[in-house]
Amino acid sequence: MTRFHGRVGFGETTEISPGVYTDEIVEHNFYGEVIRISRSLRQGVDLNEDILVGNSISIVGSFYAMENYLAIRYVELAGELWTITSVEIQPPRLILTLGEVYNGPTAAAPVSP
Repeated sequence: MTRFHGRVGFGETTEISPGVYTDEIVEHNFYGEVIRISRSLRQGVDLNEDILVGNSISIVGSFYAMENYLAIRYVELAGELWTITSVEIQPPRLILTLGEVYNGPTAAAPVSP
């Protein structure tokens, strides 16, 4: 098994004005192992095929991750952000199954002085 260290993005729903909600992304770093590696191409309506990965990553879950596993949006693997398609809870670990490239909101970049 390959070792894993990377960012996991959680979406925290916040109300920005009455009745209007948005996901504020919070990232946390986790350690774990890549327990499954696979890739496939999906023919869609686009000119190019979509890349899908079926990788599974087992991370050591923190208290925050165990309490907020429903809010996990993406994980960083091989320099790319991937959508989480499923989360399996096996305390003290979370098994994250990856899908396609994540194109949603990300955590705000830190402002340099």
